[in-house]
Amino acid sequence: MELLYYARLMRGYWWILLLALLTGVGAALAVTAGTPPRYVATITMLVSADAGQGGLSTALQAETLSQQRVQSYAALLTSRRVIGKIAGGGDVHGLEADITAEAIPNTSLLRATVADTDPVRAAHRADALGSAFTTTIDQIERPAPKTPPTVRVIVVDGAEVPEKPVAPRPLVNVALGVLIALFASVGGLVLRDRLDTTVKTAETLQRVAGTSILGVIGYERDARRNPLITGGGRSSRAESFRSLRTNLQFIGVDRQPKSLVVTSCLPNEGKSSTSVNLAIAMAQAGWRVILIDGDLRRPSVPGYLGIEGGIGLTDVLIDKASLPEVVQTWGRPGLSVLPSGRVPPNPSELLGSQGMRAVLAQLTEQYDMVIVDAPPLLPVTDAAALGAICDGTLLVVRHGRTRREQVTRAGELLSSVNSRLVGAVLNFAPVKQSDHYGSGYGYEPVEQDTARQITPIPV
Repeated sequence: MELLYYARLMRGYWWILLLALLTGVGAALAVTAGTPPRYVATITMLVSADAGQGGLSTALQAETLSQQRVQSYAALLTSRRVIGKIAGGGDVHGLEADITAEAIPNTSLLRATVADTDPVRAAHRADALGSAFTTTIDQIERPAPKTPPTVRVIVVDGAEVPEKPVAPRPLVNVALGVLIALFASVGGLVLRDRLDTTVKTAETLQRVAGTSILGVIGYERDARRNPLITGGGRSSRAESFRSLRTNLQFIGVDRQPKSLVVTSCLPNEGKSSTSVNLAIAMAQAGWRVILIDGDLRRPSVPGYLGIEGGIGLTDVLIDKASLPEVVQTWGRPGLSVLPSGRVPPNPSELLGSQGMRAVLAQLTEQYDMVIVDAPPLLPVTDAAALGAICDGTLLVVRHGRTRREQVTRAGELLSSVNSRLVGAVLNFAPVKQSDHYGSGYGYEPVEQDTARQITPIPV
């Protein structure tokens, strides 16, 4: 399951992986183009000890001495004493970095390599190195000026001018660039996912909220311009709200809510559009539904439905109007709407008052469902006050924006006022995550009901 999750994560950010791979390939090609070619010339030398006129035992001792000397000569070959003879007054340290030597295991052979940007110069320096080293050993291993040396070094394979450079290696560089870019991009995405605490799956929301997921509303570009599901069409968005409506019918068979508060953790998570569209979906199914704009701070229901919102709930709560005078009918079939009215200075007190309880009691007697669009939970206490006097609360969570700790905090607030959290809705989810039937049946969006002019506002 974990592997499948990360596979989906990589697929969701495929463009980042592709960009990283292209960057890695481009960087590898740039490094290859900016690296001068390097040529390597090789010489092989034999180390032999003088056996003199002795017998077999003397020869064996000489062979052992040769192999012992080889290990020391490998280090001596790259010493400044030897390299200084071929540097010609140049940079000894720079030339020292270009020369390597090794003893061939179980033999008396030495192999030395000289690297250079010029193949001819590399071969010339390798031959000069062999000549300088044999002279140095002859001087070191000679006990007396006129006696033969104990150990001799002979160049058995001279240097040849290399034809092909050993560096740079384009294929190797590109492969390394691709691997580094792939590991860096995948590691960055996994780290980002680990540090990201936003809710991105219905499973995560169900675990954090501790309640059922009643709906997953997919993101549609057209939703900002046409936020309502009017017209009875079979768009994916309309199917999502019909599914939400159906799921609400199975919430508590013995204790089915008749008054429902729709809220969110923070603003701009789609709780108002969810309230309006859920009310429309229920009205389309023949329910007697009334939608109350309970956001007395930033009312948005009139903007969605294109109705007058100057007189409404606040006027009823302060006894300036009666319910029949302020309730409006919208669309076909008729959806009853109670706007918020004027913005009061004390919205929390009004929403938690006995007058609000009386209004809800009267409306639940007249309608099958009362839906209250409430303010967000975390910034103000209005939604918690409404949740305490309604039958249930529906929490709307925005995909990729609402954080898990915010959902947890919202649940704690509702629990502190004994509000019943009936379920949660994941809003603005990617189309592939939205739990609806429309994507499998080729439903197409239809035009909205033109009987009303809808004012486009952010969802």
